[in-house]
Amino acid sequence: MRRAIRPTVFLASIGLLGGTAYRYFIDDPSEATLPYYLRSMVHGMGITLAAWGVHLYFTSRRSEWISKWPLLAELAVRSAAMAIIVAVAALILQVALYGEWIETKWLIEQFPGIVAISFFASLLVTSAYELTRLVGSRVLFNVALGRYRTPVREARVLMFLDLAGSTSLAEAMGELRVQGLLTRFFFDIDDAIVAHGGEVHAYVGDEVIVTWPLDDRMSGGRCIDCFFAIADCIAERADSYRQEFGMVPSFRAGLHAGQVAISECGSSRRQLAYFGDTVNVTARLQEHCKEAGRNLLVSADLLRLMKLKPVFVVEALGEVRLRGRAAAIEVFAVERRA
Repeated sequence: MRRAIRPTVFLASIGLLGGTAYRYFIDDPSEATLPYYLRSMVHGMGITLAAWGVHLYFTSRRSEWISKWPLLAELAVRSAAMAIIVAVAALILQVALYGEWIETKWLIEQFPGIVAISFFASLLVTSAYELTRLVGSRVLFNVALGRYRTPVREARVLMFLDLAGSTSLAEAMGELRVQGLLTRFFFDIDDAIVAHGGEVHAYVGDEVIVTWPLDDRMSGGRCIDCFFAIADCIAERADSYRQEFGMVPSFRAGLHAGQVAISECGSSRRQLAYFGDTVNVTARLQEHCKEAGRNLLVSADLLRLMKLKPVFVVEALGEVRLRGRAAAIEVFAVERRA
């Protein structure tokens, strides 16, 4: 819910500006008075927020019923719903703000055209949104700018987080049930990742790779906060997981920071690929969690850059030689105080 506040305020502002522009450029110049401008601003804001409300519904857990439909059918239903809600909101606001009843002739001749225009506009917007979800907003933006056409080095924080015991779960539950568990798990933890500034780089089997820019905001330890926010998220839904899958998923993660080489890869399907020692170390840290008997391992390189909150307990595990790497790395386990 918190994630929706900023875009709601932003879109409300856009609606106000849109209503003002409509009054200035299109409406009768004789009506260019303050009361009419205020009505137009409220009208524009109301229509925009009505569309945003439909979008929020179809991107919330309440719309799970449609998420299993084919994408084209989902887009059609979402666009139709948004078109109808927007058109009806426009009519209601017209009557409420101007005290003018809509004529039947206008409803028959003009209203269907408004709904049709709203439908195709909604279809365009929802298609763009689905494309962003499929590719990722940051990836789409950087691919459009050509930022990573040639390899670029960036300082990044990486988290490799995987579902514990997925192999034995597949044997006990079957591959389809485990895939359903993974789908649910990745969906549930996404809010925590986004709320802490993380970006999902990739889903690989039972693992999710999350990344952050290594900047001043990382000094507060938001990547570690993210891990425990994910733990809280799953704990809150524990009963639901037990009812649906007969168990509550547990997970482990490795966190590391350093320079990463990033570039576009592929032709028929472009994606951003991360290369370098930082990626390999983070993956091996996550693997080492099982051997160390810890849920979260953090490298000294990352820990030195952060000032952790008193709620966390840090345990030094010494220098560890990770698989496939000659040089040892100093590793710490991080837990939350009871």
